Amino acid sequence: MLACTRLCSSTIFSAFRTTPVAAVGHLQRGFSSQTDGEERIASVLKEKFPLASKLKVTDISGGCGAMYEIHIESSEFKGKRTVQQHQLVNQALKEEIQSMHGLRIFTNIPK
Repeated sequence: MLACTRLCSSTIFSAFRTTPVAAVGHLQRGFSSQTDGEERIASVLKEKFPLASKLKVTDISGGCGAMYEIHIESSEFKGKRTVQQHQLVNQALKEEIQSMHGLRIFTNIPK
């Protein structure tokens, strides 16, 4: 876990540098494969938002599962402000969020 923390921290901090930074030991994965964390979060969200028409969960921490980006489109968000939509997602992921450093949420209502 310590190595993971170092990798995640260096990845996060490198975003603030003005010069390119080489990511040593950075893992790349295919487009179709998901990490265990991505699959777990997607499963919880599918259960909590059964009407979701689109769902994408991406580990943006460099692979260690500390930060995720979620894009979810559901008619269940209709009539709710963005902050309320995000609160619903946060509540659905209450258990998972405890072990995260960060979470980016993007919600939409189907047209």
